[in-house]
Amino acid sequence: MNIGQAAKASGVSAKMIRYYEQTGLIPAADRKDSGYRDYSATDVHMLRFIRRARDLGFSVAEIGDLLNLWRDETRQSAEVKRLAQGHIDALERKIADMQDMAHTLTMLVNACQGDHRPHCPILQRLETDQDDEDLSIRPRSGAVNRSLQ
Repeated sequence: MNIGQAAKASGVSAKMIRYYEQTGLIPAADRKDSGYRDYSATDVHMLRFIRRARDLGFSVAEIGDLLNLWRDETRQSAEVKRLAQGHIDALERKIADMQDMAHTLTMLVNACQGDHRPHCPILQRLETDQDDEDLSIRPRSGAVNRSLQ
């Protein structure tokens, strides 16, 4: 089948299939006499494997490791589990980081009056290296107090 058919059957775009070939994640497809790529059912199966791994957030490098383990019939499942657990640990760190960001932004939004005044704790926090939870509204350094003009 051609690259468009392989893309449709696997759920991986033709552009990504070319990229995976270019980077060596998958072997280059056989070519027809016309020069067009010719994908087999095995190739499509491998592309579906890659798509499912990408859907779970594995990086291209991790997918390469998973493919190597998948192809190695002498592998130990402990290796696969170790790789998957490492990915879970990374995801949990990212989730915790995102929850911290959401918490900080929530506090900043709650501290912002959202009125006609120029003072904004959201912008204030972005301009400083302040890590404490002091979210009081103060004029930023160098700000012009328009009420004195």
